[in-house]
Amino acid sequence: MQRLEFETLQELQQHLQAGKSVDHAVFHALDLRPLREELLAAKPRRPILLGCRVDDPTLDAMEHPVVFPPLDDLPFRAYRGDLYTPEELLGGYKIGDPEGHAKTLDGRCFRHYQQTHQAHAADAYVTLARRLHDHSITDALQELIEGRNVVAIMGGHSMPRGTELYLQIARLARDLTRRGLLVTSGGGPGAMEATHLGAWFAERDDEELQQANAMLAAAPQYQPITQWMDAAFRVCECFPLTSSSACESLGIPTWLYGHEPPTCFATKIAKYFANSVREEGLLAIANCGVIFTPGNEGTIQEVFQDAAQNRYKTFEHASPMVFFGRDYWTNQKPIYPALKTISANRDYNTLITITDDLGAIVQTVTDFAHTLAKHRSLSDR
Repeated sequence: MQRLEFETLQELQQHLQAGKSVDHAVFHALDLRPLREELLAAKPRRPILLGCRVDDPTLDAMEHPVVFPPLDDLPFRAYRGDLYTPEELLGGYKIGDPEGHAKTLDGRCFRHYQQTHQAHAADAYVTLARRLHDHSITDALQELIEGRNVVAIMGGHSMPRGTELYLQIARLARDLTRRGLLVTSGGGPGAMEATHLGAWFAERDDEELQQANAMLAAAPQYQPITQWMDAAFRVCECFPLTSSSACESLGIPTWLYGHEPPTCFATKIAKYFANSVREEGLLAIANCGVIFTPGNEGTIQEVFQDAAQNRYKTFEHASPMVFFGRDYWTNQKPIYPALKTISANRDYNTLITITDDLGAIVQTVTDFAHTLAKHRSLSDR
């Protein structure tokens, strides 16, 4: 069954005024009281109310409603209809305030996460609320990427700002964004931040991107956190976003690593409590491939996780696995030759490539995106 979902009161009102059915519909955290008369007339059958406000007569008029009550005593909204934005997660941050991050929504959620035993909360109420929150995030994420060409960029969280490698990753993400791809990453520091910085600068020239990289170099690592965030906010002030659509990118961080704050350069943020859901989902949505920049155990884990998805075509088709940094992935961390050996005689072996050429990576990904688009058009016929 394809259920209708309503995330704003306006869209629900328009639907009801058109005389359309709301049977089996899902209502996301809405105050339904202003539409009392319309809902009494509609008499919805088996609706699902996720954290909605509704009066008793309206509820009584519904046939077998499934009611998830509001959970208002938590720092996060368990029922969301949309992804986070930097303005929501990091709103109120003040440059120079040593407690700046702790005062943001992101900081408050992380503190609550720590106080409730992190990943294994003893309180069933908290555990359930987190799961409901993460479900809402996944739902909103799927709406964002529907029909989109998505490419993920992976790499180390400790990659310093101000370096040539950091700048190269930003350029790569910028060029992919200019080609119409939605770039995504784990949404944290290092190579992840460079990804979103590049998308942020999609409509700016290379000189401005280099200036931003130099500004960020004042705080090369995410600790101390205040200096790291201050430098990023100064870049945002100096180079404000030029277009929310042309410079769009998706960060997917987790409160498991809440000591690594989310980058303010990601325009959409799907932040999870459950890191396992986040890691699997990040690779799963990258229908146009994954680019692996230099990283350590976390990045290497993602290499083999992505390889397994490609081997078994978990998500319909295999997609490119591009290793950026020939010496790094061949000699320093010889994962590339190992994976080519492991995947010998497998269909996805030809999709595994290695290069130092940013242009070659962009071409590989965009060529695959065009192939994917052709397959979509054929399947729609």
